[in-house]
Amino acid sequence: MQLSSISHLLLLLPIVLCVLPCLTSLTSPQDVSALKALKSAISPASIPPWSCLASWDFAAADPCSLPRRTHFVCGLACSPDSTRVTQLTLDPVGYSGQLTPLLSQLTALLTLDLADNYFSGPIPASIGSIASLQSLTLRSNSFSGPIPAAVTTLNLLESVDLSRNRLEGGIPKGLDSMLNLRRLDLSYNKLTGSVPKLPPNLLELAVRANSLTGPLAKSAFERAAQLEVVDLGENSLGGTMEAWFFQLPAIQQVNLANNSLTRVVVPRGSGKNAVGQLVAVDLGFNEIEGEVPANFAGFPSLSALSLRYNKLRGRIPLEYSRKKSLRRLFLDGNYLIGKPPAGFFGGGAAVAAGSLGDNCLDGCPGSSQSSEVCKQAYGGRKPRS
Repeated sequence: MQLSSISHLLLLLPIVLCVLPCLTSLTSPQDVSALKALKSAISPASIPPWSCLASWDFAAADPCSLPRRTHFVCGLACSPDSTRVTQLTLDPVGYSGQLTPLLSQLTALLTLDLADNYFSGPIPASIGSIASLQSLTLRSNSFSGPIPAAVTTLNLLESVDLSRNRLEGGIPKGLDSMLNLRRLDLSYNKLTGSVPKLPPNLLELAVRANSLTGPLAKSAFERAAQLEVVDLGENSLGGTMEAWFFQLPAIQQVNLANNSLTRVVVPRGSGKNAVGQLVAVDLGFNEIEGEVPANFAGFPSLSALSLRYNKLRGRIPLEYSRKKSLRRLFLDGNYLIGKPPAGFFGGGAAVAAGSLGDNCLDGCPGSSQSSEVCKQAYGGRKPRS
C-alpha cells in the first residue's frame, strides 16, 4: 500500500472511532436541563450512594446512553431512538426537596412517579405543560398547597395518585373534561369542599380521610357510567344518600364510613331497573336513622354490608338471613330489637361473619346495649321484642 493511502486511512480513523460515542449521546438538551434541575433541587444529604440519583453523572455519560452499567442505571427510561425521556420513576429512598418547574421541559414524558419520598412544597403548576403525561404518582410525600388546576388540562392522563400528602383546598373543577382518566386517588390529604363533576370513564375514585362536606350531588356522578369503586370514608359528608347512587350502572364497592350521613335510600335491587353490580357497602359510623334497609338484600352480588354504629331501629330484615351471597354483615352499635334470625352466623345461614352486638336484641347476652340505653332510644319505653 502506498504511503499516501495509509495517510488517508489514518485521517479517517478518528471519524470512525467517533461514530459509537456520538450515536449514544442523543438526549434532547431540554430533557438534560430538566433532569439536572431536578437533581439540583434535591438535598444531597437525602441521596444515598446506592440510589438511582447517585448514579446520575451528567459529566460522565448521557442520560439515555446505552448500556447503563455505571451511570443513569435507574430512575428514567427513554424513547426507542434515545432522544427523549419518557419515564421518570425515582426509587423510594427518602429524597427530599422541592420539584423544579423545569420538569415541564420533559414534553415527551409519559410517566412521572416520585412516590414514597419526602418531597415538599407546592406541586408546580407548570406540570400542566407536559401534555403527553399518562400517569402521575406523587403518593406519600409532603406536598402542600392546592392541587394545580392545570392538572385537569392533561387530557391523556389515565391515572392520578396524590394520596398521603398535605394538599389543601378543593378538588379542582374540570375533572369531567379528562376523558381518559380511569383512576383518581386523593386520599389522606386536607382537601375541603364537595365532590365535583366526575369524568365519564373513571373507574375508581378515592378521596378518603379528607374534610369533604355536604351531601353527594347527583350532578357530580351523572356522567360516571363506568365508576366501579368509590371510597369517600373519613370525611364530613352529610345529608341523605339517595337511591340514584346505588343505581350507578357499574358501581361495585362503596365506602362512606365515618361521615355524617343521616339517611340512606336504597332502591330495589331486582326487577326491571336492577343493576346487580353491588358487591360491598360500608356505611358504618355515620348517623343514619330509620330501619335497616331491606332492599340491600335485593342486589344479587352483595357479599359484604356494614351499617355498624348508626342510629338504626326496628328488626333485622329476614331477607338478610336468606341471602346466599351475603358473607359478611355488621349491624352492631344500633338500636335493633327482636331476636336475630335463628343460626344467623352459622349452620345453614348464608352469613358467615359479622357482628350484631351493642343493640337492643334479645338472646345476645353480654353484647347488647343496656336496658336504659334502649329505653332512651325508644322514647323512654322498653322496646317490644
